[in-house]
Amino acid sequence: MEPKEYEIMYRAEESHWWYRGMSAITERMMETYFSPGALPHILDAGCGTGGGILFLSRYGTVTGVDISSDAVRFCSERGCKKVVKGSVMALPFLSETFDLVTSFDILYFEKIDDRVALREASRVLRPGGKMIVRVPAFNWLRGTHDIKVSTRHRYTLRELAGKMAQSGFEIEFINYANTILFPASALKRLLEKWMPPQRDSDITLEMGIFSKILNLCLLVESRVITKWRFPFGLSVIALARKKC
Repeated sequence: MEPKEYEIMYRAEESHWWYRGMSAITERMMETYFSPGALPHILDAGCGTGGGILFLSRYGTVTGVDISSDAVRFCSERGCKKVVKGSVMALPFLSETFDLVTSFDILYFEKIDDRVALREASRVLRPGGKMIVRVPAFNWLRGTHDIKVSTRHRYTLRELAGKMAQSGFEIEFINYANTILFPASALKRLLEKWMPPQRDSDITLEMGIFSKILNLCLLVESRVITKWRFPFGLSVIALARKKC
């Protein structure tokens, strides 16, 4: 990821409609499958600037790890103290240490071997421990944003499920997310071929009053995502258990 994207993320993570909406979806999953305090030790693998750590801390003690010194610094500025520098492909932790590992939009980056990262997550999980993974969906949706954030690959639901199964996980929940906005976003990505080049990632785009509408779409999805199976979406999100 380009260094300036970490500053953009840090400034947007608590207020931007996409971050708020996707957090609502993840929180609904957490509420459905876990009780507050039920997960003594949580690892946010590829924690970025620490936004995920904030809501995960309601469920247990959270440790963050990220390969970027900029990310670790921004985590500290956000007040997240248990953050270390390290790669998700070589986690600097003992085996069977954590009850939950999360990976929010990490496995798709360039220079990350998703199979190695998933095996590392399995290694540091205790038997029966859980993992939550979120990745962008459909490789044909690659666009300017993907270039800015160094996207290697976008996934299908079946593909992510298969790779997690091969890494020793049993899928308990998997679904597409950001489905309501899929048609408009897909059209934008397709039109980018004929539009003037976009200077920055999508996170920098000012949406004004439409931000509330976009956020509302994701909030609506958060209410039903654990009940309904969506046929498509801009993201894939999964919850899996490490096989004993």
